[in-house]
Amino acid sequence: MAASDSPTSPKTGSQARPSSSAQAQGGSSRNLEFILDVPLEITVELGRTRMAVNDLLKLGQGSVIELEKSAGDTLEVLANQRLIARGEVVAVNEKYGIRLTEIISPMERIQKLK
Repeated sequence: MAASDSPTSPKTGSQARPSSSAQAQGGSSRNLEFILDVPLEITVELGRTRMAVNDLLKLGQGSVIELEKSAGDTLEVLANQRLIARGEVVAVNEKYGIRLTEIISPMERIQKLK
């Protein structure tokens, strides 16, 4: 390696180091890559209701359970039981899907943790 190709600083002879902002950017992307394969449970909540055990025991095939949400209301999308978005039901190739209509902002998600 020629003297001009050396990674040392001409004044101090120490190794050249990337700036702290370069380290932070490179480090954060490596940290992000580390979590990209972590599995999450994604749940789309259609609705909820409360019922007495007696009513639950009376349910049978063909029974209808009335939910608190009305038809056409937006549904909640949860990641590991935390609200991340809202959307509406769609049919895609004879399967249900959800079209996201609202993404919960990071600030809103943080506030709900408190």
